[in-house]
This record gives sequence, structure tokens and C-alpha cells, in this order.
Amino acid sequence: MATQRPQRSPKLDKKKVVETALRLLNETGLDGLTLRAIAKELNVQAPALYWHFRNKQELLDEMATEMYRRMVEDTGTAPGDGWRERLLTANRGLRAALLGYRDGAKVFSGSRFTGTPHAVEMERTLTLFTGAGFTLTQAVRATSTTYLYTLGFVTEEQGVQPLPGERREGYDVQERARRMADFPLSAAAGAEIFEDYDRHFEEGLALVIAGIGARYGIG
Repeated sequence: MATQRPQRSPKLDKKKVVETALRLLNETGLDGLTLRAIAKELNVQAPALYWHFRNKQELLDEMATEMYRRMVEDTGTAPGDGWRERLLTANRGLRAALLGYRDGAKVFSGSRFTGTPHAVEMERTLTLFTGAGFTLTQAVRATSTTYLYTLGFVTEEQGVQPLPGERREGYDVQERARRMADFPLSAAAGAEIFEDYDRHFEEGLALVIAGIGARYGIG
């Protein structure tokens, strides 16, 4: 006998499910975000969600896509920007967007954008880079490397500070220094690793961008 697909709920649509999931993400984190929890919040039975999403990964893909849409709306790029400015603006905007959600970087990591809205900005960026002298391959490497830097940085940052103003237990820098007193350089490095993330992000991003320019010989 063929398995029947769950009936569609008249009060449920994909956008509402995604908005609810993003809101719950800040309360539960990624591990606690289940289809059952989302259904309870929407006051529907869990099978109703399967009309829109066959599994959690499909939901995460749509959540990442919605996060990207919101990021693009909030991140303006100036028409006269060069490739360096574009990388700075895009990656600062990405970090800010990811930090707006508990486990935001984990949701983004490994997710696949749905549809082609992201292709608009991607085409603009690649056009800018190739116009500046990059080959298409170099342009992809440059943009992908900075993206992966930002994604990895925020993943680690949110491991310490799940949301701005929060700090996980076990990341007291002074306590860490006391425990590592026999290793003075490593002890002192704690402040450079686990504090002042804004400055660290900017310095790291500048290093990556400088490396791209040096590697490809493009000013």
C-alpha cells in the first residue's frame, strides 16, 4: 500500500515554518531544534511539517537561505567598491548575520541554498573580480577562502559566546592562565584567543585579503 503524504494544514506555509524555526533556534540551539518542537510552537501536529520539509536538513537549507536573504537586505555594497572592499563588506555582513542566531554558523555550514536568489550577488561579485584582473578560478578561490574563514571563525566564536553577551562556562581567561602557569606563552595567548573577537576577526580577514592580493599579484 502506498504511503499517504501528510495532509496540508490550511494555517501553515513554508515561510511561517522557517520564521518559527529561526526564532526557536535562539532559544534551543541547533541540537534542540526539532520538527516536533516547531510543530508544537505552531500548534499543529508534527506530520503537517512534512508537507513542506521531508527532514531536518531540508529545513536547515531553507533556514540558511532565509538568513542569506536577510543578510543581503542589511548589507549594502557601494557601486564603486573594489574587490578588497567587496570582500570586507560581504564577510563583515556574513559574520553579523550569523551572530544574530544561536548556532548560526552551524546552520549555515553544509547547508544548500534553495532556489537561485544567491546567484544575483554571486554574479555581481564574480563580475567585479574578473573585471579587476582575476581569472574565474582565482575569483572563486578568493571569495570561497574568505567565506570559509568567516564561517570557521564564527563557529569557534559561538562555541565560546553562543549569543552576544553570553559566555559558556569554562572559558574564563584568568582561570585558564592559572591552570597553564607552567606554559607562560600559552597562558598569555588565552586573551588573544578567547577575547575581543571583533578585533581578531578584522585582523584575520585583513591577513586573508592581503594574502589573496599577494598570491595573485592584484592590487
